[in-house]
Amino acid sequence: MRPLDGVLVVSLEQAVAVPYATRLLADLGARVIKVERPDGGDFARHYDPACGEVSSYFAWTNVGKESLALDLKDPAGKAVIADLVARADVVTCNLSPGAARRLGLDAETLRARHPGLVVAELSSYGEGGPYRDRKAFDALIQSETGLIAATGTGPETARAGISVADIAAGVQLHAAILAALLRRGRTGEGATLRLTLMEALAEWMHQPVLYALGMGRSPVRAGAHHPTIAPYGPFPCRDGSVHLAVQNDGQWRRLCAVVGRPDLADHPTYRTVADRVAHRESLHAELQPYFDTVSADALLEALDAADVPAARTRDVADLPEHPQLQARARWTTIPVPGGEVPMLRPPVDADAWDWTPQPVPAPGAHTDAILAWLGHSPHSPTQTPA
Repeated sequence: MRPLDGVLVVSLEQAVAVPYATRLLADLGARVIKVERPDGGDFARHYDPACGEVSSYFAWTNVGKESLALDLKDPAGKAVIADLVARADVVTCNLSPGAARRLGLDAETLRARHPGLVVAELSSYGEGGPYRDRKAFDALIQSETGLIAATGTGPETARAGISVADIAAGVQLHAAILAALLRRGRTGEGATLRLTLMEALAEWMHQPVLYALGMGRSPVRAGAHHPTIAPYGPFPCRDGSVHLAVQNDGQWRRLCAVVGRPDLADHPTYRTVADRVAHRESLHAELQPYFDTVSADALLEALDAADVPAARTRDVADLPEHPQLQARARWTTIPVPGGEVPMLRPPVDADAWDWTPQPVPAPGAHTDAILAWLGHSPHSPTQTPA
C-alpha cells in the first residue's frame, strides 16, 4: 500500500509549481484529478514540442494524473466541480485569488462547506503588500529575490538554468500538504495553506542574504565557481572538464599533492579558504598547467584515490546515459500523448511501498469516466471535444 492510496486531490492548476506539487503527491499514491479548460487545457502543454504532443514541462509535472475538462463558469461545470470537491481530501489551486473567489473556489468558501478539507493555494506575491496585483513567473521571481543578481560571471547576470522558483514552491507546497493530512488524521480538522512564489524562493536565498548582511557585501558572481569557497568549480582538462569541490584545508592539501604542487599547501597566499577566495585568479593560474596535461578521466581517478571531491562536467543531454543512473536502473519509460519519454523514478526509495510508472494524460482524457463516477452524464457540455 502506498502512503496516499485513497487520498483524492482535485487540482485547479496550470504551469509548473502546483502541477509539480501534485505530481509528487501522485507519486505517493494520491488520485490527482487535474481540472483543465476545455479549449486546450493547461497552457503549459504547449510550451515546447519536445514530448510527443506535450511540452517537456508538462510531461515532467503531470505523470500519473487524470485530466478532467471543465468550463468552470458554466452551471454544469460548477455542479461537477462542487460534487468533486465534496469527495476530495485536498484541493490545490493557482488561479489568481480574485478568480478563485469569483468562482467560489477560494479556501474560505470551500472550507466553510467542507471543514475537513485541505486547501492549498499558490499566488505570485500574496494578497497583502504593494505587489499584490502583480503577475509573476519563475524568472521574475528569480529577479526579485536576488537570485539572478547572484548568478552569472562578473558584470553579467544570468537566470538559473531551471525553473527554481517553481520547483521551490512545488516542493514546499507538497510538504505542507503532507503535514496537513497528517494533522487531519490526528484531529479531523482540515487546513488552509497559502504560499507565494516570492516567499518560496526567498526562503532558499537565506544563505547569500546572511553572507551579505554579515560581510557587508553581496557574494561575487563567479560563474560556475563557488562565490565563497575555492577552488570550487569546473577546470578544463585535456579532453573535458572536471568540477572540483575543495571545501576544507585537508582536501586542499591533498589536491596540492595530486597536482604535484605540495608547496602550495602552506603558501601564505592560499593558506585558508578565505585566502583562496581572495586570490582566486592566481590560485587558478597555479593549478591550471597541471590540468592541461591530463585527461578528465585520469584526473578524476587521481582525485578519487586522494579523497578530493570532484565530478565530470556533463551536458544535460547526457544525463539519460549517466553511468551511475544506468547502473542503478533509475530510468523508466512513460507514455505521453503522441509517444513516450524517458522519466526518472522518484528519487526517494522506500521499502514500504512501490512506485509504478503511470502515463501523462491527454486533455480531458478522463472526463467521461469522472463524470460517470460522480453520477453526471458523460455527454455533459463540460466534456472536451474529441
